[in-house]
Amino acid sequence: MGEKSQQKKKYIVETARKVFMEKGFKKVTMKDIVEACGISRGGLYLYFENTSQIFVEVMKLESEETDDVFSGSIAEDATAVDILLLFLKEQKREILRRKDTLTQAIYEYYFANSLPKKDNVLKKQFDSAAKVIERLIETGVENGEFVCEDCAGTARNIMYVLEGLKICAQTTGVTPEAVDRELMFILRGIGADD
Repeated sequence: MGEKSQQKKKYIVETARKVFMEKGFKKVTMKDIVEACGISRGGLYLYFENTSQIFVEVMKLESEETDDVFSGSIAEDATAVDILLLFLKEQKREILRRKDTLTQAIYEYYFANSLPKKDNVLKKQFDSAAKVIERLIETGVENGEFVCEDCAGTARNIMYVLEGLKICAQTTGVTPEAVDRELMFILRGIGADD
């Protein structure tokens, strides 16, 4: 695919992301994306066969941008505690964000599509984040910043708590104080609140 085609595909994905943020996943049609992009229907079908295919690309883009924001915020001399606090602060911001979020669309997509594990972008993101947190906790334990006997289990637990908070924020609502309380519980569990 040439440079111009790559730019066009990127434009479609970025524009589609806004449509998915507004409408969720289930309500978006190819026509909605055609109209938002200001391109012909045939032009869209040159790149994508359906909204599911576009949404997978949107999730990949979202994941890349999240990784870039997080890694770009880490100071060279940051400790494991500093990095974990930064990560949890970003997660809190994401949990409490009601607009301009793909959370509803992501859950609609996964409830509507039973995907094999190898194709599940959300599972890959979850596993990748859990692995990063595991390594971070291991580093903190080695440096004496954390106390933890099961770094992998603790990392998975942190991810499950964060996912649960994201679901609660979209369904029943959650206050900033409730998020802080759960995040402090995580930090206390590894001795990082001292």
